Amino acid sequence: MNPLCNCHTETRSSGSGAIRQGKPRWLKKSMPKGGDYQRVTRLLSEAGLHTVCQEAACPNMFECFSKNTATFMILGSDCTRNCRFCNVTSNPPTPVDPDEPQRVADTVLKLKLTYVVVTSVTRDDLPDGGASLFARVIQAIKKAGPGIRVEVLIPDFQGDVKALETVAGAEPDVINHNIETVKGLYSRVRPQALYQRSLNLIRHVTERFPGLPSKSGIMVGLGETPEELGTTFQDLYDHGCNILTVGQYLQPTRNHLSVEKFYSPEEFEQLDRMARDIGFKQVAAGPFVRSSYKARELFE
Repeated sequence: MNPLCNCHTETRSSGSGAIRQGKPRWLKKSMPKGGDYQRVTRLLSEAGLHTVCQEAACPNMFECFSKNTATFMILGSDCTRNCRFCNVTSNPPTPVDPDEPQRVADTVLKLKLTYVVVTSVTRDDLPDGGASLFARVIQAIKKAGPGIRVEVLIPDFQGDVKALETVAGAEPDVINHNIETVKGLYSRVRPQALYQRSLNLIRHVTERFPGLPSKSGIMVGLGETPEELGTTFQDLYDHGCNILTVGQYLQPTRNHLSVEKFYSPEEFEQLDRMARDIGFKQVAAGPFVRSSYKARELFE
């Protein structure tokens, strides 16, 4: 019997009498109490910075902001790709801002962060995909606070090894690149990306920079099978991935891919065990898990 075959959903009637799928109870998240949410949003706005938390409509945004944490998104807010799961807008990109690294570093200090995650939109229009700005942001943060840890969540740079080495050479503490989904769904979910290209990026980090932790994440609920998930976990592990995150896909708008299945917390526990049985030591699997959620805990 397939242990992950049960689809857990709730349904409710609309005004027209049609039945539509609703979120199950474990995906209903209460707003945090207290914290410093307003301060974080104000500082980000004053600095003219973007966060993937806001742009991608992350379900953990209020919780993270209320705890003085955020994932900075550099290189603008418009992406050159149009992945069918992502809420980040796909428009002609803006020019690179040379002052952005220092503004990120200054905001990190104002927020008193000791562990920072930096990601970006995909910039296929740039010769190096934005790798040089990633490197400058890492260097600016570490110069501002020598004890601050920096994790980067990078695009695939279209397979450009030199661009990857530019980022890794700036000495981040973790390099993250999300595989996002199983190989069989790439043409539908990530039409401008390549499954093997993402795996090769992770392998190059492992081979060229031994000791630098590599990390990847995958969404579930897009129509993948348990067997496909097992194969993807194994592929990531075989290519040297050290840290794995697994979370529930949530449809941002009606124009994005629909959710095919809501995984229960018990099913996420099974996925956690599956990954650990393959050999992963650091795994986070759960309905609200995202690639940068509780990144410090996974690193430590």
